[in-house]
Amino acid sequence: MNPKAVVTGGTRGVGLAVARRLCAEGTDVLLVHAHDSATARDAVASLSGLPGTAAALRADLRAPGGAVRVLDEVRARWGVLDVFVHAAADFHPAATLDVSLRSARDDLSLAVSPLLGAAASLADLMKGRPGRIVAVSSAGARQAVRGYLTQGVAKAALESLVRYLAVEFAPLGITVNAVSPSKIATASGPVGPEAALAARTPAGRLTTAEDVAGAVMLLCHPDAGWVHGQVLTVDGGLSLVAG
Repeated sequence: MNPKAVVTGGTRGVGLAVARRLCAEGTDVLLVHAHDSATARDAVASLSGLPGTAAALRADLRAPGGAVRVLDEVRARWGVLDVFVHAAADFHPAATLDVSLRSARDDLSLAVSPLLGAAASLADLMKGRPGRIVAVSSAGARQAVRGYLTQGVAKAALESLVRYLAVEFAPLGITVNAVSPSKIATASGPVGPEAALAARTPAGRLTTAEDVAGAVMLLCHPDAGWVHGQVLTVDGGLSLVAG
């Protein structure tokens, strides 16, 4: 039987790149998305023909019980779960002094609710398996990024939650970790500030969604079973450079 995985935010960007890697390695993946059904259909179609299967599920992960309902669907479909990757995010840049409390609450809820609210369900579905839980954070959790206040605060809370959950899940043989990428390259290529950022990166380019997916796969590997509560920086060495 193929391993089973859930990827939140799985129909685009980093989430879709992770789903593609998982399917390519023979894992059946449920792509959780919030709104765009057409994009979800395209994402599932793009994964067809791989060793693992893909399906999409629409869910509001900000809503109370939203993530639990996703895992109820997992229980009905598969009965077990091996991998849970939380890549859902909703970035809307705003000047710090213009940020609304509602926007901050929304971003914080999307960042922490799927793991915190569904922790018991995750433990139950991964019981007796070498479960892997990986959250996608960002450099903005630890550095002030202009226009990124609500998302940065939410990602910082997510990284803290990863450490707390790692302690609780470790006795169950389940690892909880995170990856923290820098600015993700877009299909159009780096322009303006992005080009300058690419030039500063020791590895010579911006981080791609595929780079982040590769790091997620490292944390999902059987040999990563002794890695708990860590945040793996994925930035081509950018964070090592001063100025």
